[in-house]
Amino acid sequence: MRRIAFLAPLAAALAVSGAAAAQPSAVVVTVSPDFAKTAAELGQRDVDQQVDDMRRTVERVLVQRNALDGARVELTITDLKPNRPTMQQMGDKPGLDGMRSLSIGGAAVEGTVTLASGEVQPVKFDYYTPTLADARGSTTWTDAQRAYDRLARRLADGRYTMR
Repeated sequence: MRRIAFLAPLAAALAVSGAAAAQPSAVVVTVSPDFAKTAAELGQRDVDQQVDDMRRTVERVLVQRNALDGARVELTITDLKPNRPTMQQMGDKPGLDGMRSLSIGGAAVEGTVTLASGEVQPVKFDYYTPTLADARGSTTWTDAQRAYDRLARRLADGRYTMR
């Protein structure tokens, strides 16, 4: 019984501290009209999943780092490259091998961050694996997911454009 009496105030303190964490008011991720044409070649299911993965990654990192409290983050994927063929690509080109076909992957993103003060900051970021050797051991979207994480960390640090 004493353990429960000890844990109850601790749990209450943790709940309050978690509720006070900074959160962006919204993170919205879309696909640019130009990229939408290429998205069909990758497969709409895969692209939709990557849009959702980017949104979740950015939200998670911003909350973890207590960054951009009350900001609205609007991101647009302008390019997306898988490290391995997607299901759509393998269906369209039967010669591709899901295990042995390997390429340089990554993503390019543009958008805006509207801070709680109303100030609007442009966002421009891209990351692609530097060499094919760096892509070894990758899954289909490893480098794209690495790009999302790097973008999210830059946003949390207040670095909105890649220089």
